[in-house]
Amino acid sequence: MAISSVGVGSGLDVENIVKQMVELEKRPIKTLEAKAEVINSKISTYGEIKSLTDDLNAAARDLTLDRTWNAVKINSSNSTAVSATMTGAAQAASYNVEVVRLAQAQTSVSDKFDKTETMGAAGSLSFRLHGQTTPITIDVAPTDTIESVMAKINSHETLSKSVAASVVADSTGKLQLMVRARDSGASGSFTMEVTGATDDAGNKLGKLGFVAGGQVAQDAEIKLNGVNMLSSTNTFSDIIPGLSITVAEAGKTSVLNLTQDKDAIKDSIQKFVDAYNALNDFLGSSTKYDQNSKTAGILQGDSTTVSLQNALRMLTQGVVSKAEGAFTRLSDIGIQMQQGGKLVVDSTKLATGLNNVDALKSLFATKADAQGQNGGIAVSFKAFTDELLAYEGTLNNKTDSLEKQIKLNKAEVEKVEKRAETVEERLRKQYTALDVKMASLSSLDSYISQMVTSWNKSKG
Repeated sequence: MAISSVGVGSGLDVENIVKQMVELEKRPIKTLEAKAEVINSKISTYGEIKSLTDDLNAAARDLTLDRTWNAVKINSSNSTAVSATMTGAAQAASYNVEVVRLAQAQTSVSDKFDKTETMGAAGSLSFRLHGQTTPITIDVAPTDTIESVMAKINSHETLSKSVAASVVADSTGKLQLMVRARDSGASGSFTMEVTGATDDAGNKLGKLGFVAGGQVAQDAEIKLNGVNMLSSTNTFSDIIPGLSITVAEAGKTSVLNLTQDKDAIKDSIQKFVDAYNALNDFLGSSTKYDQNSKTAGILQGDSTTVSLQNALRMLTQGVVSKAEGAFTRLSDIGIQMQQGGKLVVDSTKLATGLNNVDALKSLFATKADAQGQNGGIAVSFKAFTDELLAYEGTLNNKTDSLEKQIKLNKAEVEKVEKRAETVEERLRKQYTALDVKMASLSSLDSYISQMVTSWNKSKG
């Protein structure tokens, strides 16, 4: 006998019974999900620790570089005429710069044409670029106008890389071809020769020849402490190592003073202190237990984090035995540790330390020995954070371990769900079988009752 709905035959609330049994079977999932949430929070926290460690690594690295300690600032007595920027490690010095002339690109113009005037005869324009013996030739047709000649120059694959052509109009509407070198200085100069021009009345090719006016190509020239220097542009980038000089006004003079930039050095030290404090504070908040709220940090009791925190604090207390000068520890320049591991800077004491930059550099940047020991403070911090951030370093290994836990957790959830599905399937089969059996018994009971009733009637 077919059963259309489980429970009809037995009269039981099978759906509710099965639902409760399955929910009971799935109860471990809630615990697993809560555990996964904690693990994911730890992964996120370690991601932040890695980011802050990277910041500290970068700040420490800067204090190991010569360019940080050789930083200079530039002052120009006439900044509108002469300016300069650092391109490397320039030395402190003073330079007198006289701007003799500025660089300019060659510009040449043709004679004047009417807008619809054509060349009237076939010919060519031959351009000879600076330093090249073979000319570049543009063919000109009798029907070409000055604008079509411009288009031919600008569309030429090779020539257009060196010159740009345009058409300009005067107040009467007359047009002139203007050809300008793309590069300034003598190296961008060119010459042009017209061929095919005759004295015939209809031949206008000769008007393409350059007339008086335009602009000659010239290099920029300065006198640097009395020595003449040339540049194809208005920037002199190679004459002083680590310094680029730009000129803007001819006939002007300026004194460039390069002095040691103690403010930049101070900023680099403060950046290091700030990066350390940011990491230390985060590690502290992640591992502490709040007595008031009775809550623990996400990494409270985590041995890796506690060890990292202790190691960083030990590094700040290190003594640089190989340091050359008066400073062998951070406290000598006014950097002290407070309760909780935070570093504070005594600005007055640091300012005194900045009066002896060589000793300050030695404190931070002294190279480690062959065993990687006894290096400067920044050298030690960089080496330590390099190891933490390495592909198989502490932070990546810890994150990998947590991610493995997430995978195992997910596998356990899948097992529980699979087990619950199996239980539900088994229960439904059992209750279906019970329904069939009960329906059969009910049908038999009904048949016997009918037989008894019939028998009693026939007996009466």
